[in-house]
Amino acid sequence: MPLAGSAAGLRALEQYADPLLGTDPMPVFFFGHGSPMNAIELNEFSKEWERIGQTLPRPNAILCISAHWLTRGTLVTAMEKPPTIHDFGGFPDELFAVQYPAPGSPQLAKDAAALLPGAGLDEAWGLDHGCWSVVKHLYPDADVPVIQMSIDYHQPGQYHYDLARRLAVLRRKGILIIGSGNMVHNLRMVAWDKMDQPGFAFDWATEANEQMKRWITSRDHRPLIDFTRQGKAFDLAIPTPDHYFPMLYALALQEDKDELQFFNDKAVMGSLTMTSFRIGRD
Repeated sequence: MPLAGSAAGLRALEQYADPLLGTDPMPVFFFGHGSPMNAIELNEFSKEWERIGQTLPRPNAILCISAHWLTRGTLVTAMEKPPTIHDFGGFPDELFAVQYPAPGSPQLAKDAAALLPGAGLDEAWGLDHGCWSVVKHLYPDADVPVIQMSIDYHQPGQYHYDLARRLAVLRRKGILIIGSGNMVHNLRMVAWDKMDQPGFAFDWATEANEQMKRWITSRDHRPLIDFTRQGKAFDLAIPTPDHYFPMLYALALQEDKDELQFFNDKAVMGSLTMTSFRIGRD
């Protein structure tokens, strides 16, 4: 069962209830976001993001856990107008020119933080590319409020999984929760000469990705939480857990009646996978 949040936090969230949404919870997504260029390229991955946006029920707001906001402690963005952060280098000017002017939601940030022990509010970060590169395809009009939640990088997988369960109440308040990272993400071993070879993957990347999918499909989250104990393929697939932790946040929110569907299940440049999934009711 999901862990309960504070009584004050739960009461505050009542304002987001929307009778038009019915009783089913909003779906939860894990997006393999890959290269920042996916923000401006129309390819098989971004086309799928667009399709998803066209079929989703409209959320009251979005909460995104991105691989690119790592902190000590947990923070939630709480500004009215979060800036678009271009947290990368070496890309064309066209990408740096992108702005995603979605509004923030200071009240939702306060209410969400109230569900999370020790969480604080932040007015300096904004929306990084792990968030906006995907969300701009889901909601190109930037008219849905977006807040981000940071990843306490000094905590292990179990901590993040347990913390995520406290967010479960948000699904029934019309909040779309998104984890954005990559299941397999080893930039040091990228095969740059295979950029134009779709689906190319090193053996260890395929092994790790397929094993992750088997555990996800069987709802066996324990070995995924204990990812540092799963052997060499996992060590290579997850040399640092920044892009992996957002997946644990999504998995922790799966309920008994939820179905899971994979999409964008393809490797790129040998050492990255775009494998993504949706958790929700049909």
